[in-house]
Amino acid sequence: METNVSYSSFVALGDSFTEGMSDRMPDGGYRGWADLLAQGLASRTPGFRYANLAVRGKLIGQIVDEQVETAAAMNADLVTLVGGLNDTLRPKCDMDMVRARLEEAVTKLAPNCGQLVLMRSPGRRGPVLERFRPRMEQLFAFIDDLAERHGALVVDLYAAEALGDPRLWAADRLHLTTEGHERVAEAVWQALGLEARSDWTEPLPPVAPPGWYRRRGSDLRFAREHLVPWIGRRLTGRSSGDGRPPKRGELAPFEL
Repeated sequence: METNVSYSSFVALGDSFTEGMSDRMPDGGYRGWADLLAQGLASRTPGFRYANLAVRGKLIGQIVDEQVETAAAMNADLVTLVGGLNDTLRPKCDMDMVRARLEEAVTKLAPNCGQLVLMRSPGRRGPVLERFRPRMEQLFAFIDDLAERHGALVVDLYAAEALGDPRLWAADRLHLTTEGHERVAEAVWQALGLEARSDWTEPLPPVAPPGWYRRRGSDLRFAREHLVPWIGRRLTGRSSGDGRPPKRGELAPFEL
């Protein structure tokens, strides 16, 4: 059932997932689930305002240091925080530090917004997910605990079988496609108690798996175009978000 709650302002915090990669628009920018959610909320509430502080590549410590104070000061009706997954995908990860910084963020944000939303992030099926699954599940268990203690909502994207389908992931195997972002926006929409517009958990139609040569060709392109540059940034201490400003740094009216 749809609730009577309305949101007049929304602030999104996070990394590339919340920035909207790889939901590319014709002008070369990215849209993503947070923009889609804002669009839906704006259609219900005149004067709706939206900020998106997310920057690709950010680790949880950077999200806390660079985004949380700004978001808390905005006193928005709705705040979403998604972070920590980039940390878990690093070869070395201090999970105690990740948990401490997440708790710092939630402790600051929860009293300064109407509704805080956290997420159990989706994972693309494959060997990378299996390698990092234990860390991810530690992270998600802590997110559940934080939400219970601070009155936050948790949107469980990780448990949705459909969002693990490789067809909903871009060629870099790290970011969702346009349809993937649309499903995430719908998942958050429904978690807020709003009337369902589609079934975001619906599996994609079955298809025959690609042949060996097609899979190997895809693996080679992925390694050349995405994996090698990612490794290069790790070795040199660089990030894809270095020097990049927030996507939408001011809490301002959102135009449909």
